[in-house]
Amino acid sequence: MSNKTGPSNENLVQLILELRKASTTSKTALWDRIADDLSRATRARREVNLSTINRSTAANELVIVPGKVLGAGDIAHSVTVAAFSFSGSARQRIHDAKGKALTIPELMKLHPNGKNVRILG
Repeated sequence: MSNKTGPSNENLVQLILELRKASTTSKTALWDRIADDLSRATRARREVNLSTINRSTAANELVIVPGKVLGAGDIAHSVTVAAFSFSGSARQRIHDAKGKALTIPELMKLHPNGKNVRILG
């Protein structure tokens, strides 16, 4: 018997399938790249702190993190962040800075062509 490979989280598997489908229909390589990053092992997936987001972004910028956003550090400007998951403190601090914390499917609906979206992490 062979071992199962790939993600076992059903929500993650469904998200990866949706990203692949969106990449094919809109001919956007961004969604395929995000699907590849989310297909990695859990320990190889990206974790980004708010301090990194603060240093790497400008005000009103749109970024995507193919992994988890953690609440270490502060954020001094409003930024829209989409990620697979957020810690509770990260989501609260983004909202306190007048920013938005979105899920990846919400970002796909708002920006189906993926323009002006930066991958961070």
